[in-house]
Amino acid sequence: MSHNTEASQTDKQHGLILDFAGVLTASPVDVHRAWCVSEGLAPGAWRRTLNDHPEGRRLYTALEIGEIGQAEWNQSTASLLGEHIDPVNLMGRAWAKVPVASRMVALARAARAAGHRLALLSNSFGLDPFNPYEHVGIWDLFDVHVVSELVGLAKPDPAIYELALELIDVPAEQCVFVDDHAVNLPPAAELGITTVHATDEDISVAELEALLGVTATTVT
Repeated sequence: MSHNTEASQTDKQHGLILDFAGVLTASPVDVHRAWCVSEGLAPGAWRRTLNDHPEGRRLYTALEIGEIGQAEWNQSTASLLGEHIDPVNLMGRAWAKVPVASRMVALARAARAAGHRLALLSNSFGLDPFNPYEHVGIWDLFDVHVVSELVGLAKPDPAIYELALELIDVPAEQCVFVDDHAVNLPPAAELGITTVHATDEDISVAELEALLGVTATTVT
């Protein structure tokens, strides 16, 4: 991570570019493990199938860039998980209980209220029948939506960051990008964007408050 927290920097309009899963939501790992157990699977079956199984990885990569839709992904991936797994709304069932990251959302709201530009930069896991962005209520927070399924590009392809910069219309040096996967940060940094590796919500929010000159206030 690299950033300049001088007071003079907080007076400018900034661009805040946020990843979705693991940034605007809590880490999904524990929820996915619990879901697997509820479906009669080993706790790590979801991640192994999507990340390590060759066909599972191929299907997920195709879903990310819109080569297949979520309904087709549900059908094909269910059979990889186990013959007893119901494919209907598979993605939605696995993701439904992943909580929103309330402090990060509050930070995003404060940034927008202060006049900063906001972009969602997300590798998609499908929009229909389950729309994860609408499910947690964050879609309308953003001025710009760069979702891999809709643009045919996925992080860490440098072109998707260039597109985000073009759409957010703020110089790279005044933009901050937050992602929970370290591999997605270097292409942004190479364009001059400040990067924050989100490993802890409170720490990341504090860093962004300093960078943007705002305070995240959650409603209790």
